[in-house]
Amino acid sequence: MSSDLLVDLQDDLGGDDSPSAALDQLKLVQDKQWPPDDPFTSDIKSLGGTSHLPWDDPFYDIARHQIVEVAGDDNFGRKVIVFNACRMPPQHQLDHHKLLMYLKQTLDKYVESDYTLIYFHHGLTSENKPSLSWLRDAYREFDRKYKKNIKALYIVHPTMLIRTILILFKPLISFKFGRKLNYINYLSELEEIVKCDQLVIPNRVREYDDKIRLSLKPSVVPGPISPPRSPPLPFQQFGVPLSVHRAADSEGIPLVMRDTIGFLQENGLKTEGIFRRSANVSLVKDVKVKYNSGEEVSFSQLDDVHLAAVILKMFLRELPEPLLTYQLYNDIVNFHNVDTESQAERIRNMLMSLPEENYASLRFLIQFLAQVSAESEVNKMTNANLAVVFGPNLLWGQDASMTLSAIGPINNFTRILLDLHHKSFIWSVSRGLNQ
Repeated sequence: MSSDLLVDLQDDLGGDDSPSAALDQLKLVQDKQWPPDDPFTSDIKSLGGTSHLPWDDPFYDIARHQIVEVAGDDNFGRKVIVFNACRMPPQHQLDHHKLLMYLKQTLDKYVESDYTLIYFHHGLTSENKPSLSWLRDAYREFDRKYKKNIKALYIVHPTMLIRTILILFKPLISFKFGRKLNYINYLSELEEIVKCDQLVIPNRVREYDDKIRLSLKPSVVPGPISPPRSPPLPFQQFGVPLSVHRAADSEGIPLVMRDTIGFLQENGLKTEGIFRRSANVSLVKDVKVKYNSGEEVSFSQLDDVHLAAVILKMFLRELPEPLLTYQLYNDIVNFHNVDTESQAERIRNMLMSLPEENYASLRFLIQFLAQVSAESEVNKMTNANLAVVFGPNLLWGQDASMTLSAIGPINNFTRILLDLHHKSFIWSVSRGLNQ
């Protein structure tokens, strides 16, 4: 990535081989006193831990800092990986080699799919910046496997130095990768890429964003993050409750789900990497606008399996309340405490508590995903792989920190739901009948 620029910068700035020389200019925080912990840490503690890993995991001491996060999907169906520079503790408190290995371990779960990397640069200082040798190691470690499917790298709050470096060293970056690099000057610009309410943006980053926004003239101040929702359109399909869709369909299956799943059943079951690839951004926007305007959408004419897959995930992600509902959130996050013999019965009881439209839509979706998994030797989408893709789109917390701390348990529950789907649902027309 851009680490190669910093490695080569040493030679071009006079040959100083001091590990800190090339990075001293990246300093943003002037005072030497390390800032207090972000309140986010206490939010995680209140959920039962300080990281997403158990305390005896070899990477626990790295994960607890929340430097690297997985934040669901972006607006185009790509997994989002977040790197927070401000959460890096002082150099003597962090094993940078283990950080590199942890970053690789995190990316290894997603590099077979299209993914997006968001780097929050504010907070990188002379006290916590990694050494030049670490950057060299990182550049060597992240080979083509990691670069192939990264579709975008967003640098949030870039300094003038970083901009200048990337311009000067543009000839060293491949044209293909150069097109993936994007600058984000204000957090409000992120809304075009990812729903910011699904990101736990550090308070220090938000405060810095507020500061630079206030320094602008009123006429050029960017809009706020997550502007108020507009009233739904008469034919709106995205972002409206499932109860609205039920009124238009006696079985409670939303039109978008019927269209996308119907097309994928006929054309996508044997497509390798189904649900792992992104789609043309303009096409995604056009299809969404058509649905919300009441226009007919024909995926057969569009003839794009990945487009239909992205639209399905987007529809689920934009529901006002997740398909599995906030009511089941705690039960699902703590499902690992249920013994194996009782899992099917427990899931069945949980699902029976869902509203009719949620139950019908979930059953329709899971039945389809079971068909996808049955072709996993061809499409490479096992139940475990499908769970990683769909877990964050089936359930999320009412605030982003809850979602991030629980993404592992949510994915695990989704896998078990797929494994036990024959025992978990009542496949009769009515839930009131016996299985």
